[in-house]
Amino acid sequence: MSLRAFHLLFVAVSVILAVFVAAWAVGQYQLEHEVRYAVTCVAAIVCSGLLVAYGAMFQRKTRNL
Repeated sequence: MSLRAFHLLFVAVSVILAVFVAAWAVGQYQLEHEVRYAVTCVAAIVCSGLLVAYGAMFQRKTRNL
């Protein structure tokens, strides 16, 4: 496995983890209605979006290498 492929795999796993954190935060918010869980959910969604954008940029940048 090349370093490029490993990097893209790591970014993909990080996106999945961020989505799971967001889902967990939604579940906790439904149980306890604390603001910190809503903030955690929003932060995880933002991070997953940024990771997707980074992964796409990295893939385009390294396509011809």
